[in-house]
Amino acid sequence: MGAVCSGIGRSTDVMANVNQKTFDAKEDFPDLSKHNNHMAKALTPEIYANLRDKYTPNGYTIDQAIQTGVDNPGHPFIMTVGAVAGDEETYETFADLFDPIIEDRHQGFKKTDTHKTCLDPSQLKGGEFDSKYVLSSRVRTGRSIRGLCLPPFCCRAERRAVEKIVSEALGSLEGDLKGQYYPLSGMTDEQQDQLIADHFLFDKPVSPLLTCAGMARDWPDGRGIWHNEAKNFLVWINEEDHIRVISMELGGNIRNVFERWCRGLNEFESQLKSKGHEIMWNEHLGYVLTCPSNLGTGMRAGVHVKIPLISADERFDTILAKMRLQKRGAGGVDTASEGGIFDISNLDRLGSSEVEQLQCVVDGVNLLVEMEKRLEKKESIDDLMPK
Repeated sequence: MGAVCSGIGRSTDVMANVNQKTFDAKEDFPDLSKHNNHMAKALTPEIYANLRDKYTPNGYTIDQAIQTGVDNPGHPFIMTVGAVAGDEETYETFADLFDPIIEDRHQGFKKTDTHKTCLDPSQLKGGEFDSKYVLSSRVRTGRSIRGLCLPPFCCRAERRAVEKIVSEALGSLEGDLKGQYYPLSGMTDEQQDQLIADHFLFDKPVSPLLTCAGMARDWPDGRGIWHNEAKNFLVWINEEDHIRVISMELGGNIRNVFERWCRGLNEFESQLKSKGHEIMWNEHLGYVLTCPSNLGTGMRAGVHVKIPLISADERFDTILAKMRLQKRGAGGVDTASEGGIFDISNLDRLGSSEVEQLQCVVDGVNLLVEMEKRLEKKESIDDLMPK
């Protein structure tokens, strides 16, 4: 599949701008003086000079990799990544830049470290929360098809190849995973209305972080949504990654959600392999995805939990940090909490397994609920504080 788009736009003999080599790299170095992202922190004139004239085997350049970080300086208090991969080889060809980005973003994960993968739900301890407090449970990740460029760099034929490969593999799933694919460019008004009502439909990216990375090109060509009949196992095709795989349900049984998610991923990959395809994965980075922040498991396992009392405690953020958890408003990224309802999920992605990361969520949410119950009774939580 690697030859799908060889030829135009994939030559490694010339730069995207043939005049670029006539300029010294120091004249080409981006102005990062007002930037706050991991790329700007890691990229030096020396690293840029060493990497500027290099290409991945598919022709992806360092300038393409960092463009989104150059165009989006970031927020003074929010550290974005600032670089994306165009193909699986990006992380190796431009390791001089991506290694320090990964180490900084993933709590010191070094280029000599290895990642752990475990999609065995029987290894999880607990995972059935009190539904009075936990309102819904969700686990998601991304996957990439080996031999095809990633969304920031893929050509139309590659994107359509991803759609065909993935939809055919999903079409082979049986039992409670059996479902249907809905291409964005071919769905009926009725299907679109239903997907909107189900909160399944994803829109054309408008965030500059994504558009400057080239992820909205040719929209909606090659994009689509697949879900099973019960609507609790969902796959987005060709959004930020080749695919996003989501398992979800109302209530606090995240163990059940995780079991279905693991089973769906394993059966999907088995179908891919039977047709001669592979998922991008290696022992160092785990599952290879577009954004370095999602390397490793790529997993975000979260619950919507109602905890108005403990969330009002000045120690709330410290508790989350010590439990390796992160918070969002129930509406998603950059939304505020309403009624004390938070989206609580794992902070880590790389260096620990899916089971280990979900165990952090299970243990942490159980602790938060226990603290909430104590505070409802006006009792102290000092003895429950994590060390």
